[in-house]
Amino acid sequence: MSRDAKSSNLVKGAVPRRGRGVNSRRSQVYEILLERLKSGELQPGMRLREAELADMLEVSRTPVREALARLQARGLAEQGASGVVVAQLTRAQTFELYAMRAALEGTAARMAAESATSVDLDMLRLTAERFAASGQGAAKLAETNKQFHDVIVASAHNRYLARMLADLTDSLALLPNTTFAKPGRATEAVDEHRAILSAIETRDADAAENAARQHIEKALQARLSLMFD
Repeated sequence: MSRDAKSSNLVKGAVPRRGRGVNSRRSQVYEILLERLKSGELQPGMRLREAELADMLEVSRTPVREALARLQARGLAEQGASGVVVAQLTRAQTFELYAMRAALEGTAARMAAESATSVDLDMLRLTAERFAASGQGAAKLAETNKQFHDVIVASAHNRYLARMLADLTDSLALLPNTTFAKPGRATEAVDEHRAILSAIETRDADAAENAARQHIEKALQARLSLMFD
């Protein structure tokens, strides 16, 4: 099945009839497309046909056009030779993305070491244990890994940092597969999670930031191996 044909089957179903006006409809269309991208149903390079999307979502072309423009403004879609397509990240862009992720995740771990409550620490221990017990299924490992990182961000208690990391996570959806598809990566990550958790538990902010940065740098190496080797 071609990418264009595949896209026709991904977004069928009308936009829910909630809210009023073009702004509400535009936001709903944007959120639907974003969720399809994050779920992997919309793949890098896939054509996003304005007319087809409008027909499938049972909306006019205006909110679709504006939703696509918003995706382009965020770097999630781009203008290809035949129209708007889901963006494809280059090697350089992948480095840039992970550099920002290391900086933000490191800051989150530092803040968590300084601000985590006893409940936060319990949740961190629980999610770290869940990851270690997730087995070898790459999809399950990716899901529980995200939960661990989400708890770290929540433990930082900084809404602006959380917002920046949420935006970054959207861009990470442009990367194919998961780093846990690389043999041995899950075992490494278990140890890396334990190092981050230990530093947060002992309130060692420097060690927490360094451990989180090293974790993301290891993830980058696995990502590059999967994408470009």
